Amino acid sequence: MRDGIQAGRLRRELSRPPTKVFAVCSGKGGVGKTSVAANLAVALGILGRKVYLLDADVSLANVDVLLGLQPRYNLSHVLAGEVDLESTVLVGPSNIRIVPASSGNFNMTDLCAASQAALIQAFSTLTSHPDVLVVDTSAGISSDVARFVQAAQHAVVVVCDEPASLTDAYALIKVFSQNYGITRFNIVTNQSNSRNAGDRLFNKLRRVTDSYLDVVIRHLADIPEDRMLVKAVQQQRAVLDAFPQSSSGAAFLRLGKAADALPVKREASGGIEFFFERLLVGRNYQRGAVA
Repeated sequence: MRDGIQAGRLRRELSRPPTKVFAVCSGKGGVGKTSVAANLAVALGILGRKVYLLDADVSLANVDVLLGLQPRYNLSHVLAGEVDLESTVLVGPSNIRIVPASSGNFNMTDLCAASQAALIQAFSTLTSHPDVLVVDTSAGISSDVARFVQAAQHAVVVVCDEPASLTDAYALIKVFSQNYGITRFNIVTNQSNSRNAGDRLFNKLRRVTDSYLDVVIRHLADIPEDRMLVKAVQQQRAVLDAFPQSSSGAAFLRLGKAADALPVKREASGGIEFFFERLLVGRNYQRGAVA
């Protein structure tokens, strides 16, 4: 009986189209990572994709603040058996779904086996299967961030034109490639103050990575410095929602189109729960290797 149930579940999961997963990260804070993640999600929603935005910043969860939302529940309540996953999901601009996963004391990569299974099961029961999952990770190069990036299909690294940001972006790429086997990175240059500044910044980064690392980096998009983006943040709205015709709004839509054109990796199969299986299995593998 149990084998039959598991076989049925496997058939259902394999029949689903793969969910394309983007992990948005940065070497340091203050470069606009969460803004990029949120507006990328909104842009993909505008393009007609069913999008989930997961706030995985375990140190400073602020996707809900950026979008002016007030979550009552998050994933810690799901794992405690207080609510189902659908009860945590918030609806944002362009009909994107936001999962407020972090609450300061909740870390998805540090769960017991029973909680891991419950988490995967919770996502497998979503009534609206997403085409895309955008994960807003914590800033920095911690192992927790690395595991999210490792489990995702596409790594998106946000960098701005200041020495610390460039140095830390290189450090992130170096650590993630050498320690976690991540070899492809999509770069978003942010807060560029002139037309060609983003290209120049990307080329600086590429010269160093080409010289010292065995990785491939791609310039996915450039987001210009824009007072309308600042105004949208003050209004707690995505700039694509508040000021879609602004220079940054147009740039985020280009980012969405570039991200949408990226392939779903061949080894990907099934729905959103497969991302969490990769995330948690990878965490257990690394813990076992250390032990």
